[in-house]
Amino acid sequence: MKYRSTRGQVSGISFKDAVMMGLADDGGLLLPERIPTFSNDELHELAALPYAELAFRVISRFTDDIPAVDLKDLLNRSYAAFDHDQVTPVVSQDNVHILELFHGPTLAFKDVALQFLGNLFEYLLKERNQHMNIIGATSGDTGSAAIYGVRGKQNINIFILHPKGRVSPIQEMQMTTVTDSNVFNLAVEGTFDDAQSIVKEIFGDLEYKEKHSLGAVNSINWARVLAQVVYYFYACFQVQKETGCEEVEFSVPTGNFGDIFAGYVALRMGVPIRRLILATNANNILSRFVTRGDYSAAEVNHSLSPSMDIQVASNFERYLFYLYGEDSSRINSAMEMFRQTGRLEFSAEEIAKVQQTFAASSVDDAETLKTIETFYQQTGYLLDPHTAVGVEVGRRVRDESCPLICLATAHPAKFGDAVKQAIGLDPELPPAFQGIDKLEKRLQVLPAEIDQIKSYIDQHAL
Repeated sequence: MKYRSTRGQVSGISFKDAVMMGLADDGGLLLPERIPTFSNDELHELAALPYAELAFRVISRFTDDIPAVDLKDLLNRSYAAFDHDQVTPVVSQDNVHILELFHGPTLAFKDVALQFLGNLFEYLLKERNQHMNIIGATSGDTGSAAIYGVRGKQNINIFILHPKGRVSPIQEMQMTTVTDSNVFNLAVEGTFDDAQSIVKEIFGDLEYKEKHSLGAVNSINWARVLAQVVYYFYACFQVQKETGCEEVEFSVPTGNFGDIFAGYVALRMGVPIRRLILATNANNILSRFVTRGDYSAAEVNHSLSPSMDIQVASNFERYLFYLYGEDSSRINSAMEMFRQTGRLEFSAEEIAKVQQTFAASSVDDAETLKTIETFYQQTGYLLDPHTAVGVEVGRRVRDESCPLICLATAHPAKFGDAVKQAIGLDPELPPAFQGIDKLEKRLQVLPAEIDQIKSYIDQHAL
């Protein structure tokens, strides 16, 4: 399997090189030259597999340059770090199937990908006798999951930018209380979009990227998306067994389009997904795109679901590539238009095509709190605010004739203030969070200026 860039100037590269490159050298995003598919008989066989073995069977379709025994070892070690033997279990509550993605070390869905990516990076760097400086931006959970994925690993330093004061207290403490010598937390005085823009611009400076051997852990890295594809297979199989239904729908709370794009890849591979339901908070650029073709950037709203407080979805370009018939020239034109005007335009035919695969809606903070409250009253099950967005949107636009699977992207204790506001009670702290506020913290506050960020990296890079 070879990889190519959405922008057409990079092609024919191996999986290993795609992982190490992160953002393509032409500024685009890397994708496989083709999306492999499974037959119905093969899907039936996959449905009987435990999670790590299923992950191997799916991911190995995209990799032909890592020996099977090594890939299996990487996956087994990655998912041994989870506290549930199913890794991503599905629980049924009030006619909704909740896909719990928060059983990893940092209690967020990003662990599913970043435990694997951290082990993969270490494997490749040892094989190549190289080092790497990882740089990434986070709106909340990516940062801690990335840090926990590579903390203490050889030949890797990691620099994580988060918007100062715009992640939850628990999220900030999970990042800043990791004091391993290879971990650097940067609190940027701006929004997540500011931080993400800086990271993308740094990766676009090829001389600087090469000088510091930069690597990416954000969902611009194809391995991140690939690891997330697996749980769409797994959840579908579990719900099929429980309900006897052939097709399912997924409701996905998303701001960066990465998690739902993984669902799109799973659909293309043969998973019987009737629709992917895209759920946003008040930062609704993606739901506006699906419902009326309005992809235009607006001011970022600070919400109770901060990991979705995004107005420029970095993974959206991957889906556009397929919407545009894999036409890189159109991608280049569209990205330049968006850079200049902050908006993209679509034909009625294109939006009709989008709506064959996606449905969408958005939920404000008041509706998020109400969903947490009523769901808890009805079931005793506690939703974090991001999951609540997915549940509310899913129930709003679902097709009642097939099961609805909602992605639970984080443990509710990560957003205790919002939960308490909704139900009047503090969520029970899991063992991983107990006493975290007493630990030593280490971070550097910097302005949202690329020169300052580069200067800091220059001083601390391997």
